[in-house]
Amino acid sequence: MTNFFNDMETVDDDMLTNLVIDAFRRIVVHYGHWFAEVEHQIGLENAMKIENRVWDASFKNQIRRLGKTAGFEVKDGAPAVLSKLPREAKLDLLKNIGVNWLANDGIWFQAVEKEYGMTDAKRCNDTCWTRYSPFEATRIRDLLKLPATGGGIPGLKKALAFRMYAHINEQSIEDVNENCIIFRMNKCRVQTARKRRGLPDYPCKSVGNVEYPYFAGTIDHRIQTECIACPPDEHPKDWFCAWKFTLADK
Repeated sequence: MTNFFNDMETVDDDMLTNLVIDAFRRIVVHYGHWFAEVEHQIGLENAMKIENRVWDASFKNQIRRLGKTAGFEVKDGAPAVLSKLPREAKLDLLKNIGVNWLANDGIWFQAVEKEYGMTDAKRCNDTCWTRYSPFEATRIRDLLKLPATGGGIPGLKKALAFRMYAHINEQSIEDVNENCIIFRMNKCRVQTARKRRGLPDYPCKSVGNVEYPYFAGTIDHRIQTECIACPPDEHPKDWFCAWKFTLADK
C-alpha cells in the first residue's frame, strides 16, 4: 500500500508551492461546478439564493483557516490588511481586480476561439453572460441594499455604477425622463486596445443584447432595454455603445 505522506516527503519546495496554488484552482472550479449543477437542477434564481448562503459560510471558514496557517490577522471575516488599506489603495485594488476579471474573460474567449473558431467562442461568451449578468446584478443589489424587486430606473442607475466594468471603463448616463435613461460606454478597454493595434471594433452587439437586458431585468423586471448602437454598428467617436432603458407600465 502506498503511503501518501511518504510520497509528499519526496516533493520539493517548488512542487509544494505549485500544489498550494493548484489547490486554490481546484476550489474555484469545484465551487463553479456546484453552482452550475444547482442551477441546472433547481434554476438560476434559486441557485443564486443558495450561493449567497454558501459564500458567507464558505469564505468565512476558508479565510479563518488560512489566517491561522499563514499568520495573517482576520477582522470581520476578511484579512485585516485589506480593511487597513487607505481609500485610494482600495480603489486602485478594485480597478486592478477589474482588469484581471476582464483579462480572464478574454483569455477564455481566445482559448475557445483558437480551438473551435469564432462562432463557438461567441456562443459560449453570450451564454455565459446570461448567467453572469443576473449574478452580478444580484450581488450589487444585495451589497447596496436596493429593493429586491421594483428598483426602477434609480436602482438601475446606481447598480450600473458598481459593475466590474465601471472600475475599468468610462461610462455616462443621460436622463431622458424619470422613467428612461440612456447609458453610454464612452471608453471601452477592449475596443480602445483594438483601436491602438489598428484593428476594427470587436462586434460585441450579440453579447450586449444579452448582458444589458439580463442585468436591467434583474434590478427591475419592468425595465425594457433597447440597443441604440453597438459594434459592428456605426457609432460616434465619443462612445462605443449606447443602451436605452425604459421603465414599462406593467
